[in-house]
Amino acid sequence: MRLACLLVPLFPLAARLRAQPELTGDPLVVCEGNGHAARVVAATRPARRAGVRRGMTLPQARALVPRVTACGRDAECERAASDALRESAARLSPRVEDAGEGAVYLDLEGLERLHDDEEALGHALMKAAEQAGLPARAGIADSKLAARVAAEQPDAPTVVPPGETARFLAPLPLARLSPEADAAATLRRWGLASVGDLARLSPHEISSRLGPVGRRLHRQARGIDDRPLTPWTPPPLFREGMELEWPLVQLEPFLFLARAALDRLCRRMAARGLACERLQVSLTLEPEGHHERSIRLPAPTREVKTLLTLVRLDLEAHPPGAPVSGFVLVAHPDAPREVQLSLLGPPTLSPDRLATTLARLFALLGPGRAGSPRPVDEHRPEAFRLVDFTPPPPGETPPADGNPPGAGATRSRGLLTLRAVRPPLPVEVVADGAGKRPSPTEIQPVVTEETAKRPHVHGRVRVASGPWNLEASWWQDDPVDRDYWDVELTDGGIYRLYRERGGGEWFVDGVYD
Repeated sequence: MRLACLLVPLFPLAARLRAQPELTGDPLVVCEGNGHAARVVAATRPARRAGVRRGMTLPQARALVPRVTACGRDAECERAASDALRESAARLSPRVEDAGEGAVYLDLEGLERLHDDEEALGHALMKAAEQAGLPARAGIADSKLAARVAAEQPDAPTVVPPGETARFLAPLPLARLSPEADAAATLRRWGLASVGDLARLSPHEISSRLGPVGRRLHRQARGIDDRPLTPWTPPPLFREGMELEWPLVQLEPFLFLARAALDRLCRRMAARGLACERLQVSLTLEPEGHHERSIRLPAPTREVKTLLTLVRLDLEAHPPGAPVSGFVLVAHPDAPREVQLSLLGPPTLSPDRLATTLARLFALLGPGRAGSPRPVDEHRPEAFRLVDFTPPPPGETPPADGNPPGAGATRSRGLLTLRAVRPPLPVEVVADGAGKRPSPTEIQPVVTEETAKRPHVHGRVRVASGPWNLEASWWQDDPVDRDYWDVELTDGGIYRLYRERGGGEWFVDGVYD
């Protein structure tokens, strides 16, 4: 079996720079602990060149680099970076094992046919991690231990040829085998200093003196690693977040950080061919509090601008009420909608763009104010209900002769379609002497601030048909009792009017097309 190890050096620092790339190039240290007892876990190259080392206290680091930027370890950043590293490896191998802090193992069986050689495969692994914002090194060998050691070499990718694992490990110190404390003390008393010294001993002598621990260490020294590869199962969710150095009170600074997190989320989902169907926003509040919101999208999307707009509108409508000290964005993925392209027919709607437009409309209009209308079992013509909008199927492609599909020798009669006016347009009707019939009359629009931008209905009535009475909901507090008329005006338009029986205002209920 050939295995690869993808390793991110200085993982806490790499995770922080992935979330805050603007800090790249500055003297930066990542610390663990509080106050003067905080210890340096990782440092950038400018800080290391000035003498900052792992294990130093923060005051010692500031004594060497007065303007050094100090950040604490961020569990959410590191968790998101680990997920991104595993997903990057899963793009090249179907069997990936999580090896802990910033390291994964991959099974390379069958992948040699997809690349020129193992070195090219190592470069592909490093490039996949780099696209996820993580500088990684790759090592390829016959065992996990050898692949991990190869990945730690500076000239990555490092490939250990098949059968050369024992020779590759021989010069290394025994500490690389991570022996238990008792076994390490025994090996030092024996005068063993390198892995090769241990490999040259008799396996029976090692087993009789050190037991199962010694037998395992001896096999590892000879390049035999019995630990199986435990495949990692990708989670159904994508997470990005971070802990903030200072609590945020205003919305704009938070949205600046949320945009970068959403961009990372969308790139991870795009690499897996997925899109966000529901976005969960979890905020950590000062001093001890949480604020969680769930934003459901009308269709899966990977549009960062749309997701950020939804987060903005939701937080403006439901403010957290306290300073924000951390956040986590969780994307619930789903497969994006697809359409079948046509060479001859009209272009169909892009599902991704349609989802983006619908999401913005739903966020601006609010819940229950956007969707696809459906009729209800009721007498009132304006009654309807809203359902989730789904794009209609593409229309039929017209034949080459230009006639519509199904057109034969006979022609059907032309029919008028009533286009409803919602809400009904108020008009002023100058009726006859009896005041009950709009003919011969003049109809003038009622111009208000709400109706100024709507179509004007104006003219004298040429033909009027009606009335048709509608009586509904007589058992409720707001019964309906109307007279409907169909009228043709001198401007050529045909409209449907109504007013309440017994007098009242007139309204245009629809236009015949």
